[in-house]
Amino acid sequence: MTTTPPPPTHELSADEARRIALRAQGFLGAPDRRAGVRGVLRHLGAVQLDTISVLARSHELIPYARLGAVGRQTVETAYWTGRHAFEYWSHAACILPIEEWPHFAFRRRAYRRRPQWHHDLPDGAYDTVIRQLRTEGPLTATELGGAKNGGEWWDWSASKVAVERALMYGEVVCVERRGWKRVYDLAERAVPADLLHDELDDRECLRRLVRLAGQALGVGTRADIADYHRIRGEEFDAVVADSGLVPVRVEGWDKPAWADPAALASEPRGRHRTTLLSPFDSLIWERARTERIFGFTHRLEAYVPKQKRVHGYFAMPLLAGGRLLGRVDPAREGTTLVARQLSLAGPKAIGPMAQALREAAEWVGCDTVRIERTDRPDLTPALTAALG
Repeated sequence: MTTTPPPPTHELSADEARRIALRAQGFLGAPDRRAGVRGVLRHLGAVQLDTISVLARSHELIPYARLGAVGRQTVETAYWTGRHAFEYWSHAACILPIEEWPHFAFRRRAYRRRPQWHHDLPDGAYDTVIRQLRTEGPLTATELGGAKNGGEWWDWSASKVAVERALMYGEVVCVERRGWKRVYDLAERAVPADLLHDELDDRECLRRLVRLAGQALGVGTRADIADYHRIRGEEFDAVVADSGLVPVRVEGWDKPAWADPAALASEPRGRHRTTLLSPFDSLIWERARTERIFGFTHRLEAYVPKQKRVHGYFAMPLLAGGRLLGRVDPAREGTTLVARQLSLAGPKAIGPMAQALREAAEWVGCDTVRIERTDRPDLTPALTAALG
């Protein structure tokens, strides 16, 4: 049952809330290039991972969208060297700052309480994997004995099931990937000693994650903030009063909201980013929030049957001037970036879309952009001309 929030301390216009959200997510104001990719990760608190790679994988697209054409190897190095980050279940499978390890103790405990986790496990398989990692050092699933049994993609081998279960429990951690493969290591070896503990109780963990989510979003409803790290609504209710977030009312929002006090302390100003967004970008994670803030309906259609897709397999929204002005479903053919399907909000989106496509093409090593289809054929000549 949802608890009644206290009276709001601030009144925000819809435009103020939108600008606060953009600044909190790193899209308004000068990007912090000195802090780089690791700074983006710390600022967001979580970067979602996904296997789909069109222009690049989503975890590469996240810093690109905020910093510009940062080298793709620079991105990988920032995540997977120096033990600055680890992988765990947050909003989904995410890269998380290593300093947040203690605050996911509540989730590790919850997984340990489960008698089973998706797959049955043969007797001794778990201990065998732990022993192998202890003896041989960090290993991929292949090196542990193979990830699959030879069936469908979910037909994991016993060693893969065991090591993934150990990852959920916190006995094993992933702080590195090699060629997109997780490298598993014992948490006692890979997590810094001062962070390697589950001493924080559930309430303290949840309070921290609610505050982090509020800071990363700037302003959000109960559902927005709880969804960021996928905690339950009642867990949010139990800790929000002690999280440091303050209740606010936002024009046009029909639900109570909370904001980061720091986000309210100054006028969000600066240069807006013009960029294409990964469908897994945390700015647009929550569909209802995206519609509420931007008046834009976003849905990933990669898992929708092809004949039912409206905007394409990996449609990337166009962010420009603090608005979502269209989307493009990209592909690469040699050194050509192909806009397989493209939609525009109107003539005002032509210049920003051309800019975003050119920059994305250059970033991934393409020298040409070709448009296959648009929802506005009348604007195609102007867009083609703007692309040069």
